[in-house]
Amino acid sequence: MTTDDTLTYDVIVIGAGPVGENVADRTAAAGLSTVIVESELVGGECSYWACEPSKALLRPALLRADAVHVPGLDPAVANPLDTKAVLAHRDRMSADWKDDGQVEWLKSAGIELLRGHGRLAGEREVTVLTSEGATVRLRARQAVALCTGSRAALPPLPGIKDLRPWTSREATAAQQAPPRLAVVGAGVVGVEMATAWQALGSRVTLLAREDGLLPRMEPFAGELVTERLREAGADVRFGVSVVAAGRLDDGTVRVTLSDGGELTVDEILFATGRAPRSEDIGLDTVGLAPGAWIPVDDSLTVTDVPGNWLYAVGDVNRRALFTHQGKYQARIAGAVIAARARGEELDTGRWAPHSGTADGEAVPGVVFTDPEVATVGLTAAEAERTGRAVEVVDYELGHLAGAHQYRPGYRGTARILVDRERQVVVGATFAGPGVGELLYSATVAITGEVPIERLWHAVPAFPTISEVWLRLLETRRDA
Repeated sequence: MTTDDTLTYDVIVIGAGPVGENVADRTAAAGLSTVIVESELVGGECSYWACEPSKALLRPALLRADAVHVPGLDPAVANPLDTKAVLAHRDRMSADWKDDGQVEWLKSAGIELLRGHGRLAGEREVTVLTSEGATVRLRARQAVALCTGSRAALPPLPGIKDLRPWTSREATAAQQAPPRLAVVGAGVVGVEMATAWQALGSRVTLLAREDGLLPRMEPFAGELVTERLREAGADVRFGVSVVAAGRLDDGTVRVTLSDGGELTVDEILFATGRAPRSEDIGLDTVGLAPGAWIPVDDSLTVTDVPGNWLYAVGDVNRRALFTHQGKYQARIAGAVIAARARGEELDTGRWAPHSGTADGEAVPGVVFTDPEVATVGLTAAEAERTGRAVEVVDYELGHLAGAHQYRPGYRGTARILVDRERQVVVGATFAGPGVGELLYSATVAITGEVPIERLWHAVPAFPTISEVWLRLLETRRDA
């Protein structure tokens, strides 16, 4: 069935994940009529298959890892986790994969919801194929925002569809722990899911074609995570990749490796990167390539489409594949759309409200493994590759009194990079239990370009892990 009328709004948002929700919230709050189109669950990947469920799986494992080292606690904390209870908690955190609460929030914010698959149909035009089979035509007076996110990218292995492998979605939504799990990939998803499922009772084999885990971060971070995974019982292998895999009649998976070895597992998870969800959103109708990442400028405006009406926000533009960065971009895009609707000039200075420069200068990220890894800004390798002259300052977190209050026998490392010319911090990496809470201070130091001499006057409380900032400054002074 096709409707004859076209519905007109100021703003059309395609994709109701955290990014789309935030764009719509900003434009609706600015008085612009806004409709959001979603083909799955309102709340998106983060709420149901990524951030929320993955951290619900990981938190019990990390808390137990801390608790087993604390004197006076019941030795029972060292026992295996109650997998059923953890999965039930994960289900609650994922709202049992129901979006009623998010739908109510949209209504309260004055945002209309249209369920269905949205596609561009030319300039400011969108068609939506609803779940009932109807086609609804929409037109935007001001803007269309593409907030369709990304999906797991599978390798081009023969027969991979018949293999029915896990991706990040299956890994966070599984209803039981597979006895044997192969995890392919050395990045964040791979190491987090290896940590979670090993703790929940799976025998995990982690396969990395690289020489270490978390290869885009400082080497000491991956080394600490590797050590703890192996201590927990995981089989971590480097310099190896999957050349073939097939599901057998009994449901198990036979895996052939590049080194000639073979594995038989119950499930295999490919955590081998992300791809844009842009293959079927009508990009060709506006001169863009379907299935490609969508290039934008700092205002999140699509650069290859004239007229300043099309925006691509969040993962789909590949600027920074983090939920928090996508929500940051959404705030920028919402402000830009509202300003243009009012006929205002954009304020596009370095830290201006209409400029998403934080995507390139200070992108924070936490890996929720045991131990945690927190990073923002440059690594030493990136500084060298880009020709930045920096001082590398390291400090062992285990030397801090606050670290041993957190976990007796604490092991971890902190590193900051100081720009030699400007004398400001341009990169920070922390690896150790609980270091995720150090990250915001590092992000502020980098974003605010706080001079090193001024940081001496930011006094950390004793005894906390944040005292590492003082120790890093002392180490640099005494070098």
